[in-house]
Order: sequence, then C-alpha cells, then structure tokens
Amino acid sequence: MSARSGVLITLEGGDGCGKSTQARLLCERLSAAGLPVGPTDAPGAVVREPGGTPVGEAIRDMLLHGPYAPDPWTEALLYAAARAELVARILLPELSRGRVLVLDRFVDSSLAYQGCARGLGLDEVLAVNRLGLRGLLPDLTLILDMDPAESMRRLGGEHDRMEAEGLGFQRDVRAGFAAVAQRFPERVRVIDGARAVETVARDVAVAARVTLAGHGLGGG
Repeated sequence: MSARSGVLITLEGGDGCGKSTQARLLCERLSAAGLPVGPTDAPGAVVREPGGTPVGEAIRDMLLHGPYAPDPWTEALLYAAARAELVARILLPELSRGRVLVLDRFVDSSLAYQGCARGLGLDEVLAVNRLGLRGLLPDLTLILDMDPAESMRRLGGEHDRMEAEGLGFQRDVRAGFAAVAQRFPERVRVIDGARAVETVARDVAVAARVTLAGHGLGGG
C-alpha cells in the first residue's frame, strides 16, 4: 500500500454556507457505498479543522472562543500549527491505510480567511503552511459558494469569533475562496451552495464519485 493510497476530500466555504452539513451527508453516502470512510477509530466520521486532535481542539477553542483577538499573523500561525498536528497524527497515517477522509475545512480556509480576508497574502500564508502539510494537499476540494448576506442569515445563536467579524469580512472571504479556485483548478470545484440541501448534496456526491473513480474506488 502506497503512502497515499487513501483519498482526501475537503469541504470549504464561508461561515453558514452549509459545508458541515454537506460533509456529513457525503460521509453517510460514501459509508453506505461500502467505502472505508473516516479515521480507523471513528469510521464514517467527518474530520473537522482546526481540531481532530487534542492539540488542534485546544487551538480551535482559543482561536474561535477565547477572550483574545490575536494579531493576524499569530492567527495564521496557530491555524498552521493545528493543521500540522492533524496532518502528522491523523491524515498521513489514515491515508496510508487507504482511508477516504472527508474534512470540514483545511488549508484553503487559511488562504481565504488569513491570506485574503486578513490581507496577509495567499502565497505568504501558503508558505507558512508548507512544512506542516508535508506535501499533502486534497485530492478534491469542494467550495460551497453563496452570497454572504444569505449565509449570515443562516447562522443562528451565538457566533464564534470569525462569524462575528461581520458581512464585509465574509465578502472578503468569498473573494478569497474565488482566488483559491482560480489558483488550483486541478483540484477545486465550486458548487452553488444556495440551493436546496438535497440538490447541493447530489452535486457534491457527483464530484466525489469522479475523484474516487480516478483512484480506483466506487462511491455511491
């Protein structure tokens, strides 16, 4: 079994776009098709980012729910640190076992949020992530695109620190994801996330099926 016998699929988009729901539905569909989805010790599960490891969850809590607003570069480096831990502890080992991993966010979120919306630069943020990524990029990235005004209306209850940044910030994030899609057309697909959940799920499944077939796997 090769070092990359598994498949890495990431769901991306602005806050409130429905990516967490779509990641869960995709895992359910692929699991029902008999594929080895999720980490070995949590079959069928979505891997969330930042998070997925004890270190990553601690960083997630600090970044999204802590009382302090870090400098943008501090923020970018903390996300990169959580990601490096996830790559080392979960992603590379599970991909070497041939698992199909579905992630709720990955490096493209940093490119959109910190690189573009925070103004740090896409190339610069990608550069600080490279060592921790160890050459790992998704086989398929699905960006759920929608008007930020609508996605913000979808958000209910209390907002985390990123969600609370407001509409202008979310518009910059959307532009950031558009830049990511233009930069990495070989692996990124943009899907209209404003439609019915079932319609979006169908398009997500079709895109995933093409990628899985290219790796010799069937996919519901």
